[in-house]
Parts: sequence; structure tokens; C-alpha cells
Amino acid sequence: MARRPKPNPEPRTPLNRERVLGAAVALADEEGIDSLTMRELGLRLGVEAMSLYNHVANKDDILDGMVDLVVGEIDLPSDTVDWQDAMRRRAISAQAIFSRHPWASGLIDSRESSGPTRLRYFDWMIGTLRRAGFTLEMAARALSVLDSYIYGFGRQRLNMSAGGDVRPEEMAELFLRAIPADEYPYLREMVVDYAMNSDYDESADLEFGLNLILAGLQRMLDRAAS
Repeated sequence: MARRPKPNPEPRTPLNRERVLGAAVALADEEGIDSLTMRELGLRLGVEAMSLYNHVANKDDILDGMVDLVVGEIDLPSDTVDWQDAMRRRAISAQAIFSRHPWASGLIDSRESSGPTRLRYFDWMIGTLRRAGFTLEMAARALSVLDSYIYGFGRQRLNMSAGGDVRPEEMAELFLRAIPADEYPYLREMVVDYAMNSDYDESADLEFGLNLILAGLQRMLDRAAS
């Protein structure tokens, strides 16, 4: 009796640059950017580390590509001419993206080389401010204060949520034990009546500071125009 032919194994998805970068982003999201090595990336993709070099030049090339992927997720509005609306939407979108990719904000401004998406991101921000009437110096300072706030807000929220499996209520109770009401009345009031309030809205907190910055920049722009 003739033997039945064995079914062919499922074909492996071909390795390409997009798969390599996507896997690198997933690895960094799950285990942190320090976990990203060519060996670990190869293991995740089921290939030898040397195979990666057929699709990326080196680790720096991977990092630049990862930044481009993440920056490409940020909303850069093209349907508004109001610079404050555009910058507010960009900032809120960026904060949401950095929450999903906590490692990204630290790389965006530190990479010496840039992919086209990152360049487009910077060009959009500068162009939005320049078209609104900001001088080059004013635009540079505006971007510095906006991004310092966005990045700082995200890192602060990340640090506050780094308590592992401890619930927020438990963390607050532990904190309260260390701040006697008779010694630190205002700090305790802040913790009890605000920080432990279940109605806390992180997005409203972000927009509060963002609106202050945008209003201040508008006043600076108005003074410059007059």
C-alpha cells in the first residue's frame, strides 16, 4: 500500500523589516526598552539573531524604526487652522501613545538619526506654530515647554502606577499611616479629599495644565504681534 504523503507544515510568515520592528516594539512594551537585544528579538521571532541583519542594519536602526512606528500613531490634525486646537489634540494623542509605549518619550528626542515619520512629526509641530505667527525662537521655546509637560506628566503617572499588584486604595492607606493629621494637615487633606477621590479624572488633570500653557503662549504671541 502506498504511503499517504505527509501534509506540508504551515508556511512560516516571511521575516521582513516591518515584522522585526513590530516585534521590537512589543518586546519593549512588555519588558522595557533595556530588554531589547538582538538575541531576545530573534527568540521572539523564532529566528537566529544573525537573521535579523538581513532586514535591519543594527540595533540603532531598530531603535530609529521603533520611534518612527510609535510617532506614526500620534494624531497630527490637518482639519483645523487653530494652532491651540491642533497642539492640544497632538498633546492629548501623544500622551495616550506614550501611556501605551512608556519607553518611547525617552527615545524621541534622544535619537541622533531620524526616520521620515519622526521628521514629519517635528516639521508639523514647527509649521503649526510658525503659521500661527510664532518666531523661530518662540516656536522652539513653545515646543520645549509643551513637550516637557507632556513627557513629564506621562512619566509621573507611570511612576505613580508602578506599585505592582498593590491596589491604589491600599497604597493610599499605607501612605496615610506615614502622615499624621496633626503634623501634616494640608498633605493629608490633599490625599484624603483629592488623591483618594474616586472621581479623579486623569484626562482632565492633563488638560488643566495643557490649557494653562497654551493660554500663556497665546498671550506671548499677542504681545509679540502688538
